Amino acid sequence: MTADPHRAEDLDTRRPDLASLTGLRSGKRSYYREYRESDERLARAVRAMDSISRALVRTVEGPRGLLEEVARTASAHLSAQWTLLSLADGQLPGARPRFVVVDSERRVVEDEELPAGVRRELGSLRAGHQAPVIDTRGWVRVPMNLEGATVGGIALLHGLPSDPEPGDLSVLRILANQAAVSLHTSEQFQAGTALHRRAQRLHDETAAQARDLAERTAALRRAQDRLVVADQWLIVDEERHRIARELHDTVAQQVLTVGMTVDLAERDAAQWQEQHGASTAPIRQQLRVARDLSRDVVDQLRQAIYALSQHRDDTVRSLPELLSELVRQHDGKVSVRLRVHGTEIALPESVRHELTRAVGEALFNVKVHSGATRAVVRVNYRPDLVIVSVADDGHGDPAQLRRVLRVTMAATGDGRHRGLANLHARITSTGGDLRFRRSRMGGVEVQMRLPLPLPDALDPGLIGHLLDPPPVTDQATPTMLVTGTVRALSHRVRSRS
Repeated sequence: MTADPHRAEDLDTRRPDLASLTGLRSGKRSYYREYRESDERLARAVRAMDSISRALVRTVEGPRGLLEEVARTASAHLSAQWTLLSLADGQLPGARPRFVVVDSERRVVEDEELPAGVRRELGSLRAGHQAPVIDTRGWVRVPMNLEGATVGGIALLHGLPSDPEPGDLSVLRILANQAAVSLHTSEQFQAGTALHRRAQRLHDETAAQARDLAERTAALRRAQDRLVVADQWLIVDEERHRIARELHDTVAQQVLTVGMTVDLAERDAAQWQEQHGASTAPIRQQLRVARDLSRDVVDQLRQAIYALSQHRDDTVRSLPELLSELVRQHDGKVSVRLRVHGTEIALPESVRHELTRAVGEALFNVKVHSGATRAVVRVNYRPDLVIVSVADDGHGDPAQLRRVLRVTMAATGDGRHRGLANLHARITSTGGDLRFRRSRMGGVEVQMRLPLPLPDALDPGLIGHLLDPPPVTDQATPTMLVTGTVRALSHRVRSRS
C-alpha cells in the first residue's frame, strides 16, 4: 500500500517537540551530558528553595538562622569553597547580623579566621563596591535588592567545572533578596523591640513615681492628722491643767476642811457624851462614815488632779492601747485586766475616745458600787461587730441597772444619778447600743456593741468629749466645771452614807 504523504506530515506535526520540553535541540545521545547537567541544576534549585522554605518557618532562631541557611543553600547550589553574605555599610543600620561567611564544609566562620583573599572580598561587599558578576578567579556576585536599592550582596567562590548558568544566578538572586527581606524585617523588629523596651521603662518609671507620690501623699496626710491631733491636745491640755489647778486650790482644800470639821464634830460628840452621860454612838458612827468618805473623796480628787496634769501623747493611739492605760490607772483595790480577741479594726478617733470614756465610767461604777474584787475588760473584734465589755464578780443586778437606766433617761433633774445615762449616751452617739447581763464571774457584765461599718456621718467631735463632766462648750465656764465635779462627788458621798 502506498503511503499518503499528507498523512505522514500530519503525524510529524503531532509528535512532541523534545527541544521545547528539555531545552536541548534533540534527544540524540551526544546531548545527554547537557541534559544531565540541566537536570542536576534544576534539582539543586528545588533543594535550595526547599531549604529556604524550612528556614523561613523557624522563627525562634531569628534572622541569623535564616541568613546562615541562605548562605549554606547558596554554597551547596554552586559547590562553593567560600560563601559570603553581607550588608553594605550604612544600609539597614539596625539589622543584625551584618554578615555571614560559610566555608566549603558549610560551617559558619568568624571574621578573624578568614583568609586574606576572602577577607578582601568581604570588605568589598561591605563597602558596596561594584564588581563583575563572574570574574576569572571564580567569584560569583549577586546584589541584595530591597525596594529598588542595593543594600548588600552575596559572593561565592564556586566549585563548578564551568561558569554558572543564568538559572543559577536566578536562584542566587532569589536567595539574596530573601536575605534582604529578612534583614529588613529584623531591623523593624529591633526598632519595635527597642521602642517597646523604652515604653516599658517609661511605664515602670511612671509607676514607681506614682507609688512614691502615693507614699508621700499618705505620709503628708498622716503628718497632717498628727498636727491636727496635736493642736487639739494642746488646747485640751491647757484646759485640763487649769482645771487641775482650780481643783487643787479650791475643791480639794474645801473637802479637806470638811473632813477636819467632821473630826472635830466627832471629838465634840465624845466630850458631850462624857459630860452628859448620854450615848452619842449613832452620831459618832455617822461622823466616822462621813470622815472616811471625805478621805475617799480627797484620794479621788488627787487622782483626778494627777490625771489632768499628765502630759498627753499627740500620737493617734489604738483602742487597746487606750484601754490598757485606763486599766492600769484603775487597777488597785479592784484587780482589773484587759483581754483583746480578734484582729484589730481601725476606728475613728471620736469612737475610740467615747469607748474609752464609757469603759472608764463602767470601771468607776464597779469600784464604787459593786463590791467587786475583780474586773475584766474585753475587746472582741468581729468582721461586722466590735464588742467592748466590762465584767465583775460583784453583787450587782443587771435587771436593776436596766430599770435605773430607764428611769434616769425619762427623768429630768439636777444631774444626779446620771452615770448610766451618760454611759448610754456615749455608746449611742457612736452608733452602738448598751446591754446589761449577768457575767460568768457572778456580777454584772456591761456590754457595748458597735455594728460595722460605722455610719459615715458619725463625728461627735474630739475636744467636746475630752473633759467630763460637763463637756467644754462656749457656755461652760471653769466655775461650772468645778461645780459639776463637786456635785458628782457630793452625790457619791451621800449615796455611800
